Amino acid sequence: MDILNKVKSHREEEKRLNWEGTFAEYLEIVKQRPEVAQTAHSRVYNMIISSGLSERDGKRMYDFFGEEIFGLEDSIERLVEEYFHPAAKRLDVRKRILLLMGPVSGGKSTIVTMLKRGLERYSRTDAGAVYAIKGCPMHEDPLHLIPKHLREDFSKEYGIRIEGSLSPLNSMRLEKEYDGRIEDVKVERIIFSEDKRVGIGTFSPSDPKSQDIADLTGSIDFSTIAEFGSESDPRAYRFDGELNKANRGMMEFQEMLKCDEKFLWHLLSLTQEGNFKAGRFALISADELIVAHTNEAEYRSFISNKKNEALHSRIIVMPVPYNLRVSQEERIYKKMINESDMAHVHIAPHALRVAAIFSILTRLSDSNKQGIDLVKKMRLYDGDSVEGFNQIDVDELMKEFPNEGMNGIDPRYVINRISSTIIRKDVPAINALDVLRSLKEGLDQHPSISEEDRENYMNYISVARKEYDEIAKKEVQKAFVYSYEESAKTLMNNYLDNVEAFCNKNKLQDPLTGEEMQPDEKLMRSIEEQIGISENAKKAFREEILIRISAYARKGKRFDYNSHDRLREAIQKKLFADLKDVVKITTSSQTPDESQLKKINEVVARLIDEYGYNSISANELLRYVGSLLNR
Repeated sequence: MDILNKVKSHREEEKRLNWEGTFAEYLEIVKQRPEVAQTAHSRVYNMIISSGLSERDGKRMYDFFGEEIFGLEDSIERLVEEYFHPAAKRLDVRKRILLLMGPVSGGKSTIVTMLKRGLERYSRTDAGAVYAIKGCPMHEDPLHLIPKHLREDFSKEYGIRIEGSLSPLNSMRLEKEYDGRIEDVKVERIIFSEDKRVGIGTFSPSDPKSQDIADLTGSIDFSTIAEFGSESDPRAYRFDGELNKANRGMMEFQEMLKCDEKFLWHLLSLTQEGNFKAGRFALISADELIVAHTNEAEYRSFISNKKNEALHSRIIVMPVPYNLRVSQEERIYKKMINESDMAHVHIAPHALRVAAIFSILTRLSDSNKQGIDLVKKMRLYDGDSVEGFNQIDVDELMKEFPNEGMNGIDPRYVINRISSTIIRKDVPAINALDVLRSLKEGLDQHPSISEEDRENYMNYISVARKEYDEIAKKEVQKAFVYSYEESAKTLMNNYLDNVEAFCNKNKLQDPLTGEEMQPDEKLMRSIEEQIGISENAKKAFREEILIRISAYARKGKRFDYNSHDRLREAIQKKLFADLKDVVKITTSSQTPDESQLKKINEVVARLIDEYGYNSISANELLRYVGSLLNR
């Protein structure tokens, strides 16, 4: 019964939102809440801003897009700040078609869908309320009723600028139904709905030979001509084209550049002057955001055609490249899987991550910057620390190739391969190796990959496999070391005591005997060698550590296990090296003895409880790491 109660509540909410009154009553609403008279572009911008925004790494993050769009913060910021914001302020940019250009499955359609669904929700709020002349098929702005010679006075009194002329149909209705008394004209609140074709339209091109311009601008209703006597009578016209129905809101122009030219010409005056030609009438005013999307190849073909020059200046192109951050790509896959009927299948930790590593590598361009390979670049883009590089380097890398991210493997391909893995595997669990295997097999079937790309992509799968090998070994290492953090901290503190004594030429005191002793060179070297610190470089490395400790102390901070990335890596590797034989024997034994079996069960339990594995994927991980260590 709960769902029926919700349906009832929704029905009651619909009744609450209904409002009908005269134009005179509507003016009182405008006086109290001028935002109800905002333009379509302003409404979209305010809708986005009302969801909230935050800052991360100096970049603005718009919460409106936060749960659906991942890794495209730069594109979203540019879209809002360079298009929606100035358009909301009535700057000339609002007289342009917004064209989202990017590779397939890059997020263009998702952005447009979010704007449409957002407008539907926003029009149900007080801040986003929209009012229209009642009975108007175009949901016309009631302020169009104000005669042009009085609009300057209206602007002074209300602080609102009126744009556009009263439509032919409403002009006739004003005279015939209301005897010219604009104050009596009925006004109603409207709720945007794509399904009901209120304030949101979608135009999709089809066969140019069969598609009619009426799909955009409406058409004559020939059955009414006998009644009204003329084709130029607005009552004999169906104002039901997408441009008519999208008035006051937005229209999505799918695959706009594939359209026949005659459809595009109607956009010229609509974008520049805010009106379009329909039937045998004067120009009809419309206030709407037009959003189109296309890929780069089609756009290049479009602008190379001289016939389209008039439209070039009417279009603002917003690039929407692929995401270039591994962590965000992983979120895309999780979202797509959660939306499917396969969300119950256990996907082992890091399985989606290795798929994301592969995808991002295919989208990156080789840098000319010294010391940067694709893996380092990938890590820097994802916000990881890479020794010798900082945020300035990251900014320079991002500027090196402006079109980076416009090519590569798309998320749909990866999800298709993951889906294939989920369906094919008998057990309800898949791991990273299953995913990589499926990605590799699918490359031969991918229709748009060249032989050169296929070879490169095979190499990227190998790189992703190596990355996973390191992740898997560290995962097992942590699971094997009981209270891993404590063991690591103890080892690090021991190392730091010895480094401090070495650099200050002091001796250490044995905690048991109280006897003075020299710094433990063997211990220090066993840790430093894990990260390739040579005998000649050890002194400089130790002094650098001591300087870092002093710097922390001056700032009132405590130098801890996470304060130095390379030292932390060395400690982890040292611990794992000490454990390697135990892990090797325990994971690879065909007939483990009682103590080994107990150890395996403890590790499996820890992988399940603390790291997100299930019993199948945990045992698969142990067998795989055992095979790695025995090579």
